[in-house]
Amino acid sequence: MSTLYVSTYLGNRFYPLEPRIVDVAIEDIAHGLAYQCRFNGQTSAFYSVAQHSLIVASLVPDDLKFAALLHDAAEAYLGDMVKPLKVMLPAFSEIEDSVTRIIGDRFGVDLSHNPIVKQADLIALATEKRDLMPYSAEPWSYLEGIAPCHEIIRPMTPEEAKQAFLGFFEEMRPGMMPGRVNMPGLPIR
Repeated sequence: MSTLYVSTYLGNRFYPLEPRIVDVAIEDIAHGLAYQCRFNGQTSAFYSVAQHSLIVASLVPDDLKFAALLHDAAEAYLGDMVKPLKVMLPAFSEIEDSVTRIIGDRFGVDLSHNPIVKQADLIALATEKRDLMPYSAEPWSYLEGIAPCHEIIRPMTPEEAKQAFLGFFEEMRPGMMPGRVNMPGLPIR
């Protein structure tokens, strides 16, 4: 076992180079994502990865909501690396893929690439750029042809985002009846 680990909110040790299913805890994920700002904090207000995940989940059909909610769960253990760095560090993407697989296994959901979830992720990104990065006027090539949501994002506090994430997780996890959850700050179609 590698000696390199990440200490978690619940006091667990998570080994990113050798992730184990027994080390994955939803409260660690929810807490880590809720207290982590998107875009390295280069936004007009604090905006968490947890709220981003909730928005992505709100944009997909019911059968994909659980996967969409957890699509960035590995970032709770690895951080939210900005896209330019991720492109330059392919080994990081391999580690992230490994952690994502373990999280998917832990919660019984396929977190491999899904084009519908990816499209929702891009719609959320376009909305975030519009609402939270007002000085970023340059076009982002990967958002070409992607329209943002009509609704304006109202950033949640970290604790609000954590509780909303955990609530949505409980409602959407496999075996539960899907429903519509309309939480403040989330664009819901």
